[in-house]
Amino acid sequence: MGKIIAVCKSEQKGERKKNVGSARLVEKFGVEGDAHGGDWHRQVSLLSMESIEKMIKKGLKVGPGDFAENITTEGIDLVTLPVGTKLKAGEALLEVTQIGKKCHAKCAIYEQAGDCIMPREGIFAKVLKGGVVSAGDSISVVEEQGKEK
Repeated sequence: MGKIIAVCKSEQKGERKKNVGSARLVEKFGVEGDAHGGDWHRQVSLLSMESIEKMIKKGLKVGPGDFAENITTEGIDLVTLPVGTKLKAGEALLEVTQIGKKCHAKCAIYEQAGDCIMPREGIFAKVLKGGVVSAGDSISVVEEQGKEK
């Protein structure tokens, strides 16, 4: 079981997200009011604090939302979760749809550090059941692809 450290959103694509502390996840959409929401497979993005700390060790001054993730977690190894894994996050139920992503353009983080962690360690999910998620809420695997927890 892990913990939600931050809940972030942005009004436009291509910018860092701001930690808003709490937000409503909308079924088949994503984070209410977030530019990346929509009826597609990458409704919600997640990145662990452990991944962000790797970039801090490289000398970057970064934190939750700086990699354009919606939910920053701690204590759960996101990148090892297979596609299809279901996660309980606050009141919401998510299903992992993608691990990592291809970056089409180099972001500001990449330009600063020569590296960005999101393409390798960020994960994406769709919202199966909406609800409020807040910093401090727990996040846990409720079912791995092919087996219940």
